[in-house]
Amino acid sequence: MGESVKEGKTTAIVAYFTLLGALIAISMNMEPKNEFARFHTRQAFGLHIIFIGCALFLSYAFSPYAWYGLYAFYLVLWGYGFIGALSNKKQSVPILGPYFQKWFTFIQ
Repeated sequence: MGESVKEGKTTAIVAYFTLLGALIAISMNMEPKNEFARFHTRQAFGLHIIFIGCALFLSYAFSPYAWYGLYAFYLVLWGYGFIGALSNKKQSVPILGPYFQKWFTFIQ
């Protein structure tokens, strides 16, 4: 395990705990910047934003099955990303992960 990964692991893990955790992780990674932490912060931030956006949409078009699908989708992707952070791996979440790295370049 590289020294860079070890230093950024705490920040990467914090990012997965709610949108507030992702915002805290962004501030934690301001100085010194860490590539591992930045990668996982972008992944977690994207997951939280997508979940909140879909939840807002579903609040107008209520369908219990759509909610179950949203929670299942979110929890599977969240678990995949979180386990990656715990395992010291830079693995993108399936489907959306590469997009998060492109869209959230403001997270340095």
